[in-house]
Amino acid sequence: MATVAKTQPDYTDHSPISKIMSQNWFSNKTGMYTSQHTNINLPTDPFLDIVSHIFSHKHNGKTALIDPVSGFSISYQELEPLVKSLANGLHYHMGVKKGDVVLILLSNSVYYPVVLLSVLYLGAVVTTMNPFSSFSEIKKQTLGLHVNVAFSFLDRGHELDSLGIRPVFVPENGEFDVKKDMFSTFYKLVSCKDDLIKSQNVIRQDDTAAILYSSGTTGASKGVVLTHRNLISGVELFVRFEAFQYEDLPEENVYLAVVPMFHIYGMILFTLGILSLGTKIVVVKSFSIDEMVRCIDRYGVTHFPGVPPLVTALTRARKCASGRNLNSLKQVSCGAAPLSTRTIEEFMHYFPHVDFVQGYGMSESSAVGTRGFNTRDVHNYASAGLLAPNMQAKVVDWVTGLYLPPGKTGELWLRGPAIMKEYLNNVEATSSTIDKDGWLHTGDIVYFDKDGYLHIVDRVKEIIKYKGFQIAPADLEDVLASHPAILDAAVTGARDEEAGEVPVAFVMTKPGAEVSESSIIKFVAKQVAPYKKVRRVIFTNVIPRSAAGKILRRQLKDKLYSRL
Repeated sequence: MATVAKTQPDYTDHSPISKIMSQNWFSNKTGMYTSQHTNINLPTDPFLDIVSHIFSHKHNGKTALIDPVSGFSISYQELEPLVKSLANGLHYHMGVKKGDVVLILLSNSVYYPVVLLSVLYLGAVVTTMNPFSSFSEIKKQTLGLHVNVAFSFLDRGHELDSLGIRPVFVPENGEFDVKKDMFSTFYKLVSCKDDLIKSQNVIRQDDTAAILYSSGTTGASKGVVLTHRNLISGVELFVRFEAFQYEDLPEENVYLAVVPMFHIYGMILFTLGILSLGTKIVVVKSFSIDEMVRCIDRYGVTHFPGVPPLVTALTRARKCASGRNLNSLKQVSCGAAPLSTRTIEEFMHYFPHVDFVQGYGMSESSAVGTRGFNTRDVHNYASAGLLAPNMQAKVVDWVTGLYLPPGKTGELWLRGPAIMKEYLNNVEATSSTIDKDGWLHTGDIVYFDKDGYLHIVDRVKEIIKYKGFQIAPADLEDVLASHPAILDAAVTGARDEEAGEVPVAFVMTKPGAEVSESSIIKFVAKQVAPYKKVRRVIFTNVIPRSAAGKILRRQLKDKLYSRL
C-alpha cells in the first residue's frame, strides 16, 4: 500500500495577497469559467489511497478528536495505529476485503473517523446513512450494495440482524468497558495487531472508495460513486486549500463537528481533511444549542462549519448569551443550502469579530465547487464564493443550451478532478448528469457576478412556472424570511389549470406571533413582481429539511396535495 504521494500538493502560491491570480477567468469564446486561484498540483501516484495520503501530511497536532460528554479523546499519535488495527481486525476477524461495502450507521462520534478510515485503508468501500433512517431505507440501500457488515449503535442491532448484516456496536461517547459484551467485537477489532498483507490490498486512486446516496430532494435517491482520487481532491481543493489560505498553524485551531459525518460535507471535513492538518476536533453527537454553546466556550472553538439552521441557532444563542461570550470563534462557514440575506446580516451584527464564509459543493463533486474567503465585504458574504482551484464551470440556459456570461442566470455545470465517477448501476442517470465532455450538470440555477463570485438562485426542477414565467422559490423565501412574525418558510408550486403552477408558501410563525394568510400574501406582493405573488399560505409547525439543511420540497408537495 502506498504511503507517500510522489507529488505533494503545492500551496506556495496561495498567500492571501496572491490568492487571486488569474484575470482571465471567463472566456466569451468557450463560455467557460476557470478558477481565479492557481491550480494545485495533486498527487500523481496511481497507487495512492486516501488514508495514506492523509497520514503522509506532517504536522504538530496533539489531540485529534475529543468527546465533550465523557472527556474521552484520541490523540494524533494514537489515531493512525487505531485505524490500522481496526482495518486488520475487519480483514482477519470479519473477512472484509478490498471491494466489499461496509455500512456506517452512526451519529457523530470520536470513533466515526476511525471506522471510516479503517474501511478505506483496507480497500473496502464505505457507505453511510443517517442513523435515524427507517428500516425500509436501510434495507433498500444495503441490499443493493450487498452489505454484510455494519457499524452502528446498540438500538439498530435487531434490524441489522434481520437483514443478515453483522453489526459491530460502537460506544457512543468514546469510552467503553471491555467487560461489556455488547462492545466486545469492536474491542477485538481495534485490538488486532496483525499486519495486513499489502500485496493483497493494492489500492489505486481510481478505485471506488465511497458510495453516498443523494438527498433525493428532486427525485429518487441515487448512489454517488466516489473514488480515492475524488476524496483526495476533496481534501486538497476544499479543506487544506482553505486552511492554508488563512492559517499559518492549523494545529492551533479547534473545530466543532456538529454537521453530520455521514453527509459529504461532514465527511470531507471531519473524517478526512481536517485530520491531515493536526487540528483538534470537538465531536458533538447531535445538535443541541446549549451543548453547542458550552463546547465553544469550554474548548475555545475557533472554527464552526455549519448549515443554515445551525448558523441561525448560533445567532440566536448570541442574542441571549447569558455569560457565554463565544469570543473564541474566528470563522463560521456555511454550506449545503443558501442563507437568506437577512440571516447573514443578522449574524454579522452579532458576530462582528468573526469571518463568515459560504461555499458550494455536492456529493457528486466531493463537496468541491466554490468557497468564499475571509473579507468584511457584505457582497462577498452573500455569495457562495469563487471557483475552487482546478475546477471549471459553465452557466447554461436550460431552454436554449447557450453558454451564459457573468450576470446571466442559468444551470451550473462543473468539471474537475473531484467530480464523481458515476451513479451506481444507473447508466441513464449517469449519462444525463455527466456529459461526454465530463461536465456535471448540477441542476442548480446560478449566476457569476462581475468579480467571479457564484450566486445560487434555485434548482432547475424546483422552478415554478407560472403562465410561462419562471419563479425561483428561494426568491420568495428570502422575502418571507424578512417578515417580523415568520420564523421559517418554504415555497413550492401547486398545479393550477389556468396558470400551470402557482406559488404556495409554507410558514412557521414565531412563538406568540399573530398573523393572517391574507396579510402575508399582501406583504410578499408588495416586494415582488405581480406574477411572483404567493397565492396561498399554509401554516405549519415544521419546515422539512435534510440533515444538511436543504428544504425537502417533495415532502411539501406531498403535504400540499394531501390537502386537496
